[in-house]
Amino acid sequence: MGNNRRDFLKLTGLLGTGIMAGNPLTSMAGNVVSQYQPLTGAPHFNMCGYAAPKLDTVRIGFVGLGNRGSAAVPRINYIDGVSINGLCDIRTPQAEAAKEKLKGSGHNPVLYAGKKDAWKQLCESPDIDVVYIATPWELHTPIAVYAMNHGKHVAVEVPAAKTVEECWQLVETSEKNKKHCIFLENCCYDFFELLTLNMARQGFFGEIVHGEGAYIHDIANSFFNKNARYDYWRLRENAHRNGNLYPTHGLGPVCQVMNINRGDRMDYLVSVSSNDFTLAPLAKEAAAKDPDFQQFANSQFRGNMNISTIRTINGKTILVQHDVSSPHPYSRIHAITGTRAAAQKYPLAGRIATSHEGWLEDDAIKKLEEQYTLPIVKQLGEMAKKVGGHGGMDFLMDWRWIDCLRNGLPMDHDVYDAAAWSVIGPLSEKSVAGRSKSLDVPDFTRGSWKQNKPVEMSITHGNLTGVK
Repeated sequence: MGNNRRDFLKLTGLLGTGIMAGNPLTSMAGNVVSQYQPLTGAPHFNMCGYAAPKLDTVRIGFVGLGNRGSAAVPRINYIDGVSINGLCDIRTPQAEAAKEKLKGSGHNPVLYAGKKDAWKQLCESPDIDVVYIATPWELHTPIAVYAMNHGKHVAVEVPAAKTVEECWQLVETSEKNKKHCIFLENCCYDFFELLTLNMARQGFFGEIVHGEGAYIHDIANSFFNKNARYDYWRLRENAHRNGNLYPTHGLGPVCQVMNINRGDRMDYLVSVSSNDFTLAPLAKEAAAKDPDFQQFANSQFRGNMNISTIRTINGKTILVQHDVSSPHPYSRIHAITGTRAAAQKYPLAGRIATSHEGWLEDDAIKKLEEQYTLPIVKQLGEMAKKVGGHGGMDFLMDWRWIDCLRNGLPMDHDVYDAAAWSVIGPLSEKSVAGRSKSLDVPDFTRGSWKQNKPVEMSITHGNLTGVK
């Protein structure tokens, strides 16, 4: 199958010349035709709703101990039923510092550090069940594929992949090995997002018509901070790619509400980017002060704002925005519009409306919160806020996937979500490069979206994972 797939990709222009080369295929009518579908008859096991055998103790190995990974290690230490057995980073001091945070906890992880491919040894270890990947983006898919091929579940930071082909690699590897590719989209576990999810499930909004999400976060100056990220990896991403590079924080919660991959799926998108008005001047300024930044002085940086619009098979629409270099207040937008009601978070706190006359008063919203707050929030919300991690949503996310593994439950977000949400990145790049041409979004479920069941986060089992 591997050789045939490679031949297929050569024919479609996805291998060798890359997805950015050439024009998309078109039909006689001029409509864009997808060139990203897998081979007909490729091996397929539906991972949506799949429950892996229970793990009494979830043995975790962490790869990447920078900003996200170093915060995840002590956070997961609060959760019972976990053994942290491995810590990996190319920088030995980072691995040692993470181990120091576990001093006196009972965890005694092996350190895999100092070499670029040290993560392979961690993935091969028989003492690890789950590989938690929090590396620079370019390593997400290679490590995840290698780990799943060595019998491990993986938990992957966002985005899970950078190219269309990498998305297919994740899907096919997860299916082949029947190993979970858990997508660590923490914003799906923020409190208002979970509230709107349950309200949608209970029919409060009526038929969902439209959703909006974003990642608008001014982190431009941090790109030029030598201590912020290893080898300026995120600056490199923004210096060579133009599109929505980070779509999933805003898109994930909206897709969850709209049952994407579970009754509906994304059909096609168009994307447009502004010019860059910020990063190039910052790069030139940094290069004048420090020769390390000369390599970025003439880069063609991505535009300040990218706007991508998606239409679903069932005729719904989604708007996703991305801007990391304008002095705008932080926003993920999270807007839901239905036939009976609407909700929106950012720039203000979460608001709900049932007519065009305005948002409901605070007292009315509090009553809705009492009625629709999910059990996971009622049970763990206050604890999550104390532990932290973006206000508690990181802790809820980690507690949930660990609890699912310990109880043999399906994952809230599977490999199809990881692929579909992440693929908006490379598709947006190609659309922008083609003057906002329409591009099909691949059906990573290969038709299973028609039968897949919506995400449910009700706690109905008895063996609850505890917290320390």
